Amino acid sequence: MIAPTKPDLVTVNVDGKDVSVPKGTNVIEAARLVGVDVPYYCYHPKLSIVGNCRMCLIEMGMPAVDPATKAPIMDPATGKQKINWIPRPQIGCATNASPGLHIRTNTPQIKDCREGVMEFLLINHPLDCPICDQAGECKLQEQSTGYGRGYSRFIEQKNVKPKRTQLGPRVTLDDERCILCSRCIRFCKEIVKDDVLGFIDRGSYSTLTCYPGKALSNNYSLNTVDICPVGALTSTDFRFKMRVWFLKQTNSIDTESSVGANTVVWSREGIIYRITPRRNDEVNDTWLSDSARDLYKPVRATDRLTASRVNGVDRTLDMAINAAGELLNAAAGAVAVVGSGRSSVEEQFLTRKLAEALHASTHLVSRVGEGDTILISADRNSNVRGALVTGLIKALPSAKLTALAAAIDGGQVKAIVSMGEDLTMAGLTAAQLAKVPIVYVGTHQNPTVAAAKVVIPSGMVFEKSGTFVNQQFRLQKFFKSVPPPVGVADDLVVLAKLTAAVRGGAVPSELHAVWTLLAADVPAFKAISFSNLPETGLLLDATAFAGLPFVEGETMHFQPAKANA
Repeated sequence: MIAPTKPDLVTVNVDGKDVSVPKGTNVIEAARLVGVDVPYYCYHPKLSIVGNCRMCLIEMGMPAVDPATKAPIMDPATGKQKINWIPRPQIGCATNASPGLHIRTNTPQIKDCREGVMEFLLINHPLDCPICDQAGECKLQEQSTGYGRGYSRFIEQKNVKPKRTQLGPRVTLDDERCILCSRCIRFCKEIVKDDVLGFIDRGSYSTLTCYPGKALSNNYSLNTVDICPVGALTSTDFRFKMRVWFLKQTNSIDTESSVGANTVVWSREGIIYRITPRRNDEVNDTWLSDSARDLYKPVRATDRLTASRVNGVDRTLDMAINAAGELLNAAAGAVAVVGSGRSSVEEQFLTRKLAEALHASTHLVSRVGEGDTILISADRNSNVRGALVTGLIKALPSAKLTALAAAIDGGQVKAIVSMGEDLTMAGLTAAQLAKVPIVYVGTHQNPTVAAAKVVIPSGMVFEKSGTFVNQQFRLQKFFKSVPPPVGVADDLVVLAKLTAAVRGGAVPSELHAVWTLLAADVPAFKAISFSNLPETGLLLDATAFAGLPFVEGETMHFQPAKANA
């Protein structure tokens, strides 16, 4: 392993406190390290600097030196090197840390500047905080309280601007609230390379709009809502549905591809209302695709499986497990287990234990689509690498279960366990499914469910906790956001019961107990536990898989942007 390069550290002084930071660090970020808040609107650590809002004004100075000799000029009163302060305030977002830099953030001049900026920003801003979707998350609301004068001197009529403008299929604009920070414009241009937004008109009449004939319709459009510091850009889907302070936030992972973008699931009383990105500079920066935000909607779909069934008749979980055990024991030695590249690491490990108990062959189905070079990879399974690391499979999966189909036709396979995979989508015909009894453990109705002898409903990713291994071989954890529907058991419980029913012995069904067994059984997980796994994930040793031709064609599909220096 190559040792990381040590950063070139410099010392800057923030309000009298020295702090060592990498050379070139933005002053706003440097101040944050010593607990000093420099307010801002237009600045974003992953976007270019524009200096639009002027809210981050600071006083800046450098140690004084003699112009001729470059010798330090000392202050006789303090005995320290004199600081030459620039007479006018400077914007912090465009100032980078350099040796000896001094900044002041709380002087009377700076306080007056902030109050003046806030006064200008609020001149034409509508007084609709009680009905604004951004309430509870609005930086303008917060900073007007913390840095504003607390009263208004404006007596003229406010400018009236367009409201409820559809910029695209998922984003609604209230232009009266826009403070012209240009974050949304820069995001589309710099991150998505879809330069579709811009300002028209001048002065207080400036308005955000799309270029003629275009719409904000790319698959990352809702990131503009996330980074909008006010209530100008709102999600058409989430608009007016729930106040954010009523919602519980749970850390999760995007399962639409192998990138493994970090997310936050917002729920209340067992219902999910939205999904937003969670910052992880090593994986997804602060971004998330629009398609990932809709992954919660099938949770309450009408075709959701909520009852165990044996031969089409509703049964209890234990009755279904017993029926599955009898079916599989009768075919022991001729069973095929079809795992899932979307199952968690823990589920794949217990699936392997089930297959070992049955002396079964194991299979996995690949899902391949077109990657977008941002946050959606060509590999549409979230955890193929987890299946490799846990030993569920020994080689990369194929899109069609050709070998399994041949084994069914040849009589070598006499029963199948499918972990959430629709076998017809993987190339098996209805005639082949009719030849063998099937035990299906999954979430939604499909043709394989209709053909199965035993059906056991399982939870979606939002209804359980666990880990995935993304395309970097980064192990990342997610947490249970909402309880599963009545009649749906945890997948680990189902797998543990199935393993016991086929005389595979007792295996744990509780997450932390599974990790104790994982750490002892799988070398890559040695000394790791679920509880000590960092929120940003942990890179596993992937040297054993270095030569495998993953569909991305590279070890990392998305190269995160570096934070602004």
